[in-house]
Amino acid sequence: MRLSLQARYAICGLFDLAYNGHGEAVRVREISERQGIPNRYLEQIFQRLRRGGLVTAKRGPGGGYSLSRTPAEIHLLAAIEAVEGPLTLLGGPSADEGATATEGTGGAPVRSGPEFLWGDLASQVGAVLEGVTLEDVCRRAARDAVPRANVAGYEYQI
Repeated sequence: MRLSLQARYAICGLFDLAYNGHGEAVRVREISERQGIPNRYLEQIFQRLRRGGLVTAKRGPGGGYSLSRTPAEIHLLAAIEAVEGPLTLLGGPSADEGATATEGTGGAPVRSGPEFLWGDLASQVGAVLEGVTLEDVCRRAARDAVPRANVAGYEYQI
C-alpha cells in the first residue's frame, strides 16, 4: 500500500503542529520550511484539514494554524480521510472495469476475482491507521531525538 503525497504531507503538517506548535498558531510557511514541503501545496492541504475539522485558522498578526483537538484525539486515519476522502484500496476491480465475464445466454455478469476482499482489507488498514494518534507520533519523535523547532521565544536586547 502506498500513501499519496497529499496524505503524507497532511500527516507531516499535523505532526509539525503537534510537535513544534505547543498549542500556538503556526504559519504554513514555517511548517513548509521545516518539513521541506512546497508552501502553496501545503496551504491547499491545510484548507482541507480545516474543512475536516482537524485544524483551526487564525488570521492576522500571530496568525496561522493550530490543532483543533489534542494530539491524542487526532488519528492518522482522520488526516488521510480529510485530504483523500474515505479509505479505499486501489487495485481491486470495480464494477465498471472489465473484471466480469458473461456466462451462457443470459449475459449475467460473473465475478472472476475476490472483490469481497478489498472492503475487508480497507477496513483493516483503516483500523491500524485509526490506532495511531499524533500523540503517538510525537512520543516516537521525542524518543528518537527528532529536533524541535526553536521555541525559546523573543530575545530582547538593549
